[in-house]
Amino acid sequence: MLDIRFIRENPEIVKNACKVKGFEDYVDEILELDIRVRELKTITQTKTAEKNKITREIPNASDKAALIEKSKKISDEIAAELAELADKEAKLNNLLHCVPQIPSPEAPIGPDDSANIEVKRVGEPPKFNFTPRAQWDLLDMNNWWAPEKIGQICGTRTYCLIGEAAELQLAIETYVIKKLISKGFTYIECPSITKPQTIFDAGHFKGADLSVMNNDVFMLTDTDRCLAGTAEIILNSMHSDEILPENVLPIKYVGFSPCFRKEAGAAGRDTRGLARFHQFNKVEQYIFCKPEQSDKMYEHLLNNLCEIMEDFELPYRVITNSTGDMGFNKIKMNDVEAWIPSENSYKELGSCSSIGEFQARRTNTRYRENATGDVKFVATLNNTGIAVPRALVPIIENHQNADGSVNIPKKLQSLMDGRIKIGGKH
Repeated sequence: MLDIRFIRENPEIVKNACKVKGFEDYVDEILELDIRVRELKTITQTKTAEKNKITREIPNASDKAALIEKSKKISDEIAAELAELADKEAKLNNLLHCVPQIPSPEAPIGPDDSANIEVKRVGEPPKFNFTPRAQWDLLDMNNWWAPEKIGQICGTRTYCLIGEAAELQLAIETYVIKKLISKGFTYIECPSITKPQTIFDAGHFKGADLSVMNNDVFMLTDTDRCLAGTAEIILNSMHSDEILPENVLPIKYVGFSPCFRKEAGAAGRDTRGLARFHQFNKVEQYIFCKPEQSDKMYEHLLNNLCEIMEDFELPYRVITNSTGDMGFNKIKMNDVEAWIPSENSYKELGSCSSIGEFQARRTNTRYRENATGDVKFVATLNNTGIAVPRALVPIIENHQNADGSVNIPKKLQSLMDGRIKIGGKH
């Protein structure tokens, strides 16, 4: 969320952010409520002081009854004003949680992904001397999955990898985790079960009503828990309500967890193959830093994912996301997309996001400056390390052979017991 002082001092900037990100503008209502809340606080403080003064005078007063009556009248006024204050503060709090993060002035302005801009392209799509197979054909012919059977057992939008494909997925996850550890990230294996408040505190949903998450989040019936859609949710709250010493920043985490999403807004999309499921695994990069370190840390996170694409020998491109495509809590965002031969196009494999202090204000995560002793909010950033099984799609399609086998990228071969390829006609 944004600092109310920033909204007071920069209402037009905030109004413009609402406009370019496609969210309703509550700025005028927020400012009116803010004025009334501050006014009520002053009134109740003044009247409370007056009441306390009268209370002290009563024992020595000649007309105790009059003072008692006056004290009661002030108490009734205070009670009514406190009730109004609580109501106004609740409304103000909800509207403050409906205000999006201010996007970077460098972000393309547009309503959706049609306004995104390609900023980098690496590698050439492979040229095959045979008709390449789509992912599902490679999975079928190599007996690497059992979609019909697993659908009967578990329902739609579930998957099960078998044999060498499952080994390859494990190798991918392991490689990325080890790579990020070597770059100074601390590995955390995160739980997938969490509290709704933890998801809310990550700032992906607007408003203070937690029920807004119900279309996207699996709630666990008869409990106060739900399933997280990304390790980012957990990592974001790892230092909630803490004041960190300045010298520990930046803190870099690589989290791994199974992720769960209803995908209610994706009905009919990517229903075939390995692209979109209710459950998947993801390695997540996450950083806490000083706000002035954000740009440097952003490039660090983005470069890590680009390196991973190159380690897996994948043609890819980097997209700068428009204001309407970057989401509620982001300052800026870049998607990294890998080439998918069967679709003759690039497809997103990870998103790098700079969040500023937006999440830290929700979790109350701060740091103390060494020089001044001042306490300030940290900035947070995140990026995908790798998400599977989605990442298997470009890997098996780009590295396939005519016989249906798949060449293993060199960086993964040691994690595959030295094998240079898997599958194929035997």
